[in-house]
Amino acid sequence: MTEFFQTNLGLTYEWSWFLATLSGILLIALPLMLAVAIIIYVERKLWAAFALRRGPNVVGPWGVLQSFADGLKVFLQETIIPSAANKGLFLIAPIITFTVALMAWAVIPFNSGAVLADINVGLLYVLAISSLGVYGVVIAGWASNSKYPFFSAMRAAAQMISYEVSIGFILICVVLYANSFNMNAIVEAQRGHGLGIVNGYVFNLLLFPMWVMFLISSLAETARAPFDLTEAESELVAGYQTEYSSMSFALYWLGEYANVLLMCTLNAVLFFGGWLPPLELEFLYVIPGFVWLLLKIALMFFIFAWIKATVPRYRYDQLMRLGWKVFLPISLLFVVLTSGWLMFTRYG
Repeated sequence: MTEFFQTNLGLTYEWSWFLATLSGILLIALPLMLAVAIIIYVERKLWAAFALRRGPNVVGPWGVLQSFADGLKVFLQETIIPSAANKGLFLIAPIITFTVALMAWAVIPFNSGAVLADINVGLLYVLAISSLGVYGVVIAGWASNSKYPFFSAMRAAAQMISYEVSIGFILICVVLYANSFNMNAIVEAQRGHGLGIVNGYVFNLLLFPMWVMFLISSLAETARAPFDLTEAESELVAGYQTEYSSMSFALYWLGEYANVLLMCTLNAVLFFGGWLPPLELEFLYVIPGFVWLLLKIALMFFIFAWIKATVPRYRYDQLMRLGWKVFLPISLLFVVLTSGWLMFTRYG
């Protein structure tokens, strides 16, 4: 794209690079915002179907404009700042959450070579950025100067630490198999991985349990049900968002669903072959890679919505026990098993 701006507009390399980078950011950020509005509608329809209800059906045909109506509603509301709150931190906390939710998409490959920043440590970048998301929640809980948001912030910090450790060991298994931290290389390493026919690590007996754990950890990482203890209505009113209104609340709303989409994408890229078709058959490559990726993301999102609609919320002690006493030792064990198996088969 840099060459395009240089050749067609006669710009210098610096300006061409700047415009190319800005165009890439907008090509990711704008469709992502539209996708958030769409998946909120889709999720509400799925919940309604699970509960034998109709869901949104008034605003627009089949209720498709309901998300945009909700966005307009919060946009027109007054922004209320509690008198005892730390106003600067109170306002910047949702901006941090929303911004961090967008930053990780810079290294996500949508097709072969179609990535904003094809860096060699892409997976480390995603892990680092995803761990920053809790700062917006913790700052919001503290800056609100209210007991319930503060309790929620402490829960969020403990929950993030508990599952970030397990996710790190799970990703080590993927890196060992792919022999790279580059997201493109990880996808390419899954080509024909299953008996030369199936594309994806999820069909590997050593990595399938890791995918199950990664999926559950993704739910905890994004504070989704059954791990939505940061927003537990029964004992925390509405968690760290209790004192927020208008667009500051909407930024948390958008950031949460952008994170959900990111985790769905990571499940697809790391374990289901990303943009590769499910089977290594020539005629399947006629369909563009980004279409396969979108279909896999949709499947992951359906699983996320299904779990939220059917699984009851965990108690906090159960959440901690699962993270530290189940996932951590199992992920450590599989790091040993995976590295041992690869040393035996790959390096003899």
